[in-house]
Amino acid sequence: MRKLLAIAVTAALSSNAYADTLVYAGTLIDGTQAKPRNNVTLVIDEGRIKAINTGFTKPAQGDVVVDRRSGTVMPGFIDMHTHLTSQMAAGSYMDRFTKNAPDITLDAVHYAEKTLHAGFTTVRDLGDSFNASLALRNAINAGKVQGPRIFSAGKSIATTGGHADPTNGTRDGIHDSPTPADGVVDGPYEARKAVRARYQDGANLIKLTVTGGVLSLATSGQNPQFMTDELEAVVTAAKDYGMKVTVHAHGKEGMLRAIAAGVDSIEHGTYMDAEVMTAMKKAGVYYVPTITAGKSVAERAEIPGYFPEVVRPKAAAIGPLIQSTFAEAYKAGVKIAFGTDAGVFDHGENYREFGYMVEAGMPPLEAIRAATFEAATLLGTIADFGTLEVGKRADVVAVDGDPLADISRLANINLVIKDGNIVKQL
Repeated sequence: MRKLLAIAVTAALSSNAYADTLVYAGTLIDGTQAKPRNNVTLVIDEGRIKAINTGFTKPAQGDVVVDRRSGTVMPGFIDMHTHLTSQMAAGSYMDRFTKNAPDITLDAVHYAEKTLHAGFTTVRDLGDSFNASLALRNAINAGKVQGPRIFSAGKSIATTGGHADPTNGTRDGIHDSPTPADGVVDGPYEARKAVRARYQDGANLIKLTVTGGVLSLATSGQNPQFMTDELEAVVTAAKDYGMKVTVHAHGKEGMLRAIAAGVDSIEHGTYMDAEVMTAMKKAGVYYVPTITAGKSVAERAEIPGYFPEVVRPKAAAIGPLIQSTFAEAYKAGVKIAFGTDAGVFDHGENYREFGYMVEAGMPPLEAIRAATFEAATLLGTIADFGTLEVGKRADVVAVDGDPLADISRLANINLVIKDGNIVKQL
């Protein structure tokens, strides 16, 4: 009897071990240059795509079927500019005085789950507090909490008084003088030390704030804030450690210096002109627009008292310009990867960027590719994920109907699969 029971258990385990997940797609947008395909089946096994079959494959015993024959299936989206450890709200400028590292970390766990359920299976986090995004990344990778795959820059790097200097707007005595480990540098030696400190922390990439910014407690939103020797020191050190460099930049001069130094991407890019776009194309630098953040800060600048007075005029002036800059960059042929600056607006609303991109003239299919193929190419992960192809990670999302006819459908993701695991199914 025991022998027969053992044989039965072994057979059951054996059949489950080879079970697949079959995703029936009425329409498949795979993220490549290929046209959408109708009536196909994604076959997922051990977290990867085993096959993409024409028609709806008959399930074998134990297979899991996910039926989206009335909808559209796409690769999991990638947001190349998020801040999972914070979220802008009325009064949130006080958070740095009232929240400790555990508070920030638990906030980030909540925001990460919202982001994943919105269909974003991978994000870049471009500036955090307390290295919380690094701890969150590790916890997600270990399966302890639910969230997107994170590529984190840790603490952004600024110069003294620059956009990411944490001591801006505070009285003497509240903070010690910030160091390269805190992300504040002056001169090439300190710039190199800051890169090495990010490497020591476990960051995946480097984020610089090479011009003034909208939300910092400083007067200029666009002045250059890194000298050429500092930028070259950062890029050289980063390349030594196999880390890409992206830069927050609104003003033209800061962008030109960063491009010449060899950075990989530019965030926001508000005041870029034809000269900047030409330089970006020649150097192969990507543009990550963050239109949603611009729209959001412009709207909130109209609310009395929402922003500190030094911030309000910058938000009102710079915010509305990003969408038109994006339109010009797209027409000029600049490489574009999807990014939102989520955290400046509410996490989970990352999908808004698709609508603004399409509104500015980018076809819906290209907007989707910006959040899949192009984003993964910039990350350097396109061989592993970013498109739905045999052998790649099974990061899959779906919506009802056709997002190419109505891009707003991407606001209502009804299926999220990450690494072959179903994390949302409506």
